[in-house]
Amino acid sequence: MRTERNPTRLDRVFARLDREPERPAHLSVPRASRHRTVLVVAALAFYLAIVWLVVTTSWLVRLDWQVMFFRPYQQWASIHWFVDYYVVLGQRGPTAVMVAAWLGWRSWRQHTLRPLLTLGTSLLLLNITVGAAKYGMGRLGPHYATVIGSNEMGMGGDIFPSGHTANAVVTWGILAYLASTPRARRWLSAISAVTSLGVGMATVYLGTHWLSDVLLGWVAGLLILLALPWFEPLIARTEVYAFDLRDRWRARGGVRAPAPVTPVTAPAPARLKPLTAPQNETAAREAVAPPRGPRTPIHLSPGPHTSRSERTPVTPVGSRRPPHSDRLVRGTPSSATRPLTGG
Repeated sequence: MRTERNPTRLDRVFARLDREPERPAHLSVPRASRHRTVLVVAALAFYLAIVWLVVTTSWLVRLDWQVMFFRPYQQWASIHWFVDYYVVLGQRGPTAVMVAAWLGWRSWRQHTLRPLLTLGTSLLLLNITVGAAKYGMGRLGPHYATVIGSNEMGMGGDIFPSGHTANAVVTWGILAYLASTPRARRWLSAISAVTSLGVGMATVYLGTHWLSDVLLGWVAGLLILLALPWFEPLIARTEVYAFDLRDRWRARGGVRAPAPVTPVTAPAPARLKPLTAPQNETAAREAVAPPRGPRTPIHLSPGPHTSRSERTPVTPVGSRRPPHSDRLVRGTPSSATRPLTGG
């Protein structure tokens, strides 16, 4: 007796995925609303406030030095190994590969390039804005500080704002930004917020960033996520252009170009004498038929042999024997034609 295998949870998951071959109709695209504009302005004001507090060597700089002298990596040395691995979640290379693999699978399943194009746009904005701020302000890190109590600005460093923190906010926050349902967006927003918060505090624990670097990194990443709806029209036009380019490439590769035709110049027709009807038909056939080359001897092979039953019966007319003058035709008396001899 044969029994069918009960479907496992993995089988049910793949069966559910097979029912979604096209882009979901309920997939919403965030828009640049008035509420989002207010959040962008508030985040930008907070960004400038942090920069001003660091440039003027205010209480925020003194807090940076106090945290640095506290040396968290020595106070809680038992978790150092875990923090070393956890901080990788903020490195641009590994996180970009992981998130790009997931979004690439989504793009293939939903037949759209929007997830990958949105990730590429966010990473491009991150490199431009954060990179320009890093090299523009040139702040040194805690391990390379020269004067106690100074802000270490303009010393040729590249840690302000924190790239690990900003990258964690953007890379993991893009999953919440591209979520298909409000529930998934809330859950992914909470997970990305906790992840980016942990990455920022991990850099402070390891002593690679000041606390103000982490604060500015959080705001820098949040600004990029809030500004992405303004780039949605550009992303949509890029997607349409990419699909049009693919269709043209497929059409060009599927149709062969016609072979060049060499024009043949016909000779001028000669004036001919008027012909009769049979001669006209013969001349017309000769004009249509291509010119023939010299004839070669043709050796005809014997035709297919047919059996006697397949041949058409033919009734012979007359005698098959050759005529002989000395023979008599049947039915005539022999005495009439036989010569008489004496005796």
